[in-house]
Amino acid sequence: MTTKSEMSRLEGDTPAQRLLALLEVIAGKDQFFTLQGMVEETGLPKPTLHRMLQQLETSGMLQREADGRHYSKGSRLRRLAESLLLNDTVHGARHAVLRKLVDEVGESCNITALSGGEVLYLDRVETSAPLRFYLHPGSRVPVHCSASGKLFLAQMAPAQRRRLLNELSLESFTRNTLIDPEALEAEIEAVRRQGYAFDDEEFLPGLLCIAVLAPNPDGPSNTGLAIQAPIMRMTRDKALACLPALQRAAEQIAAINREALSDAAQAAAGDR
Repeated sequence: MTTKSEMSRLEGDTPAQRLLALLEVIAGKDQFFTLQGMVEETGLPKPTLHRMLQQLETSGMLQREADGRHYSKGSRLRRLAESLLLNDTVHGARHAVLRKLVDEVGESCNITALSGGEVLYLDRVETSAPLRFYLHPGSRVPVHCSASGKLFLAQMAPAQRRRLLNELSLESFTRNTLIDPEALEAEIEAVRRQGYAFDDEEFLPGLLCIAVLAPNPDGPSNTGLAIQAPIMRMTRDKALACLPALQRAAEQIAAINREALSDAAQAAAGDR
């Protein structure tokens, strides 16, 4: 059953967002479904949901089964999924680098990006160790208490950074969270000088993280790479011992990003 928070997400801010949220729910189903079943699952009003299903059926994203009551995924939605998997080679290449890094250091690793005032997890590979923290792709963490977030902040001009931080609630998640602006600014300056950052139990108790950015010779980078581990297995010194492997992986991720951008530029030039 969909939770209250998921219902709120399904409602969305615009009709397009609501349709996309509904498609996410439908994509996770492995069986036919009915209008009434979706009403009970999502909490949306029946007339609203009926209209949304009609729109998706008309567009080929859904199809009505022979009994007229049940719906299933349409041919257009299946083609979309197949095309995504077939053409998502950039994600596949970066994921392979991430998996290799996990094999090398023995701890969970993730790729991140800055999204507003939060750090967004783009991809993640978990360690096989029995004790680990689950932060799945799509998770968001506050920028001020994330190792990757500190790196993103360190790239900004002081005025830009102050403008962003002034609008954020510097919430304290643990006793180590830096919420004093001067202390946070001093930490960011140290991060800028050293080129890597720690999250030392600043977001979750018992979790230590070290991160670097995938270098971008053309300007600021919006790709972070991080190792995360429980403090019972990872100390700052052990994390620093993993830094060379982390930096090598970041260089590989940067090369994949550059190749993808070059391919996109060439394709755009060919279209003109």
